[in-house]
Amino acid sequence: MKNMMRSNNCIFARFLFFTLFFCVISTFGLFASKPYAVVIHGGAGNIARESLSDEQIEDYNNKLAEALIAAEEILSNGGTSLDAVETATRILEDSPLFNAGKGAVFTIDGKNELDASIMCGQTHNAGAVAGVTTVKNPISAARKVMENSPHVLLTGKGAETFAFEQGLEIVDPGYFFDRRRWNQYREFIRNQVNRSRSYIDEDLKMGTVGAVALDIHGNIAAATSTGGMVGKRYGRIGDSPIIGAGNYASNLTCGVSATGHGEYFIRNIVAYDISARMKYKGQSLAEAAHFVIQEKLREQDANGGIIAIDKDGNIVMEFNTTAMFRGFVKSTGEKGVWIFQE
Repeated sequence: MKNMMRSNNCIFARFLFFTLFFCVISTFGLFASKPYAVVIHGGAGNIARESLSDEQIEDYNNKLAEALIAAEEILSNGGTSLDAVETATRILEDSPLFNAGKGAVFTIDGKNELDASIMCGQTHNAGAVAGVTTVKNPISAARKVMENSPHVLLTGKGAETFAFEQGLEIVDPGYFFDRRRWNQYREFIRNQVNRSRSYIDEDLKMGTVGAVALDIHGNIAAATSTGGMVGKRYGRIGDSPIIGAGNYASNLTCGVSATGHGEYFIRNIVAYDISARMKYKGQSLAEAAHFVIQEKLREQDANGGIIAIDKDGNIVMEFNTTAMFRGFVKSTGEKGVWIFQE
């Protein structure tokens, strides 16, 4: 009898072991087969190829690649799309190469005012900050607004106080000073005096960074951050922190991060329009993005572009300017970084 019981226990133990083993293997295989993707941008504009040296192009490409590598590491290890887009955007914010964070342009009175937003496609929760001057990484403040407050958008001193309360890094406004950006600002002021008070050189209107990701759990997230427009009137808020204009995400359709002349992107609710065309007109991501950027905006002489990912991991990088700093990585092994029209 004891031998029979011992034998039955051994059989049960083996059954339990193999059941758990196959469950683990099946789960791992399921996750391993799930697609992930991340796409980023560093702004769009009418930039002449000859205006950038080979060294400058290499610097831009290396920084884009750094952001992609960091985001892919998160996604390939089962991390969330929210973590991926925040991480990628922080890296771009910390670089003086791009008009966000450390590389932010100057306002009409020679200051830096930063905007950012983030959105979760699973819950449709979103957070944003605008007009902040002391928050080192505005995209992290936007995420704190989304996750730790009942609000969507906080501005100015209120946003800065909230960021401090949330334990985010606060810096002296002088941290954002960059000599190249200051020279752009001085050029803008000279043009104001010599030409007209409403004049803004077209290539100074642009500048944003952003990231969109799809994780192995099927969740999409989008993030956008900017220093705004050179010489903007103090208090001006562009499309980057406006959910639906410069940033949007929905697991049902796609995630979008925009860059361009913000006033037009607000008027045309560009990011949401792309999602809505997919949902209500049955358009593909590529069709929706092409229509909005190449037809709708062009009819209004509005320049800019978007990056986007749909729920199946398809990536679109659509722009109607001569250049957009951009790149992507997919779980299939496809990847790359680009600046100009290819």
